Amino acid sequence: MIDRSLKKTPGRRNRYFAGPVSDHFDGSVFFNPGGSAPNGLKDLLKWQFGEKPNKWPEHYESPFGSAKPDAKVNGNDLRVTMVGHATMLIQVAGLNILTDPVWSPRVSPFRFVGPKRVSTPGIAFEHLPKIDIVLLTHNHYDHMDLATLGRLHEAHDPLVITPLGNDAIVRRAAPKMRIEIGDWGDLLALGADIKVHFEPCHHWSARGSRDRRMALWAAFVLETPAGRIYHIGDTGFHGGENYRAALAKHGRFRLAILPIGAYEPRWFMKDHHQNPQEAAEGMQLCAADYAIGHHWGTFRLTNEAIEDPMSALTETLAKNKIAPDRFRPLRPGEVWDIPQTEG
Repeated sequence: MIDRSLKKTPGRRNRYFAGPVSDHFDGSVFFNPGGSAPNGLKDLLKWQFGEKPNKWPEHYESPFGSAKPDAKVNGNDLRVTMVGHATMLIQVAGLNILTDPVWSPRVSPFRFVGPKRVSTPGIAFEHLPKIDIVLLTHNHYDHMDLATLGRLHEAHDPLVITPLGNDAIVRRAAPKMRIEIGDWGDLLALGADIKVHFEPCHHWSARGSRDRRMALWAAFVLETPAGRIYHIGDTGFHGGENYRAALAKHGRFRLAILPIGAYEPRWFMKDHHQNPQEAAEGMQLCAADYAIGHHWGTFRLTNEAIEDPMSALTETLAKNKIAPDRFRPLRPGEVWDIPQTEG
């Protein structure tokens, strides 16, 4: 269990976390070292009222339908099933791991307005196998869905692993949820064979207008008997700095799970949402044998058309002579058994 100091620090009151100042926490809010803060209200209004987004269809159903996963996967096998957006079921080493689980119809503080799901979840909630672990990367509504977390607690009682401060939010929905929190650089051992590393990514957090950057965001590296997995829920490319650091620290990866959507307009999104070209470069920088593209085709958050991320990824893979079967933009219900590698 990670021991976390709760010493108070000076500065603006943080409703989620109290701890010592660090190279990415100033005593009040978290920040990206050498990076960018989120855009302000002026830029938000310029985007919302000065840009015309591409129209999305009301429904964009997946050709893969609804998957019914096996109870577990063992040995050297590694299987990923796409649920939608940033929600995936990772099955490895006998564990069932969900990333940023969202089964709600909207990703919004309101039930009646906000980005609406256009595709059915790729796994019906009642068809989930026993969920052991939830990896929760940050608190934006398209990644932290309190309604879903409450359902998971009641049905599966999983261990939630999440960066600093997010536990305070999750406990609103599930006061008795089992939660482990960590800072960038922390390590959580789940038995002898599974380790979870908290790693930096270039993003931010907020549930409203008055809690910006009060909870930390993170990527995860999973060390498993079936190989290393690099999972990023959301990130800006940040010159590839975090990809290089991940390779230097951990070595090459069997699988990288990388966001490829919600990137237009670039003048507004570039610092915190990478595009498909940057994701492909990130795959190469961290030396991943295979990659999954997520964060597209489920909720319209930004201006690009619904299939633009998939098309742009296909083009950049061809341009960079990366085999298309190495980096796949998964659709809901799609199951990928990741090929075995020597790394």
